[in-house]
Amino acid sequence: MKFTFSKASRKRGVAAVVTVAASAMLLTGCVAPTGDDSGDGDANASGSITVIPKSLGNKYFEASDKGAAEAADELGLSFTEAGPTATGSADQVPFIQTAIQTGQGAIVIAANDPAAVCNDLKAAQSAGVKVVAYDTDTDCRDVFINQATVEGIAQGLVDLTSAHLGAEGGTIAILSGGANAANLNAWVDAMTAIIEEDHPEITIAKVAYGDDIDEKAYQEAQGLIQSIPDLDAIIAPDTVSVKEAAHYLADTPEYQGKVWVTGLGLPSEMVEYIDSGVIEQFGLWNPEDLGYLASYAAQALINGDITGAEGDTFEAGKLGEYTVGPDGEVVLGPMFVFDSSNVGDFSF
Repeated sequence: MKFTFSKASRKRGVAAVVTVAASAMLLTGCVAPTGDDSGDGDANASGSITVIPKSLGNKYFEASDKGAAEAADELGLSFTEAGPTATGSADQVPFIQTAIQTGQGAIVIAANDPAAVCNDLKAAQSAGVKVVAYDTDTDCRDVFINQATVEGIAQGLVDLTSAHLGAEGGTIAILSGGANAANLNAWVDAMTAIIEEDHPEITIAKVAYGDDIDEKAYQEAQGLIQSIPDLDAIIAPDTVSVKEAAHYLADTPEYQGKVWVTGLGLPSEMVEYIDSGVIEQFGLWNPEDLGYLASYAAQALINGDITGAEGDTFEAGKLGEYTVGPDGEVVLGPMFVFDSSNVGDFSF
């Protein structure tokens, strides 16, 4: 089952979800280049990009950064992936500073805490470095590559949950990732607003946070299920939380069929729970395409083809033409719902 959310106008729509053939190369410690790079510091500055995910070792960002590297290769850009192994508010700052010092043409960043990185991103812009936010927005950027609209994601997850609960409704909880993640908070707020306005039959008992850490997300899922006796469903709008909520259900057969879980997940991590019947459905966009689009936007900014103004257009390789929307936002879309009929077709 597939449903499409509103997206920026473009000539050719994004393909639904494709298979990621391999994990992205990960770097630890300080910034180190991958791909075609001469090692001459800023010798190829205008044609260099640094991609800074929320954290290294996260499969979602491995997939998105693989797409970014693919696009960079197509464009002849020198590509660096660098970032922290944790998701603290300021953990990305040293990697931004290194990107400035090495004269990168653009920084592509999924900010853990948009406010905490803002001063350094402003410094990058002042130094002539273009800034592309992806996955999570920040005010200090030129464009934002959004995976889908906030309203679209929220409506889709609420619709799945409402359809399961039926007219009688029930009690749900939301298990999110980092408490400072702007995109996750926006989705939670939007889901809450939709439920309050359109679904009086649904009660949100609690919002909990797993901080993008497997063990904590598992513990939070356990806490929700054990502490809310009438809990009917959990919505987990990030890949770690939905995986660990399903993991806890798999470990506790007595709750299977009692508590229903959905959210945004990776097929490679969720297929076992779908196949075993622990959960029925989850959604996601294509994270590889998200990173791919971000690299093309970075190149368009470097070349001066776009400035981030509404109405700017640029070509994004296999994805076609995109138009910059209000406030510098470019929406990837569409979103895909995975279930037993299709989850085995994907490996990312």
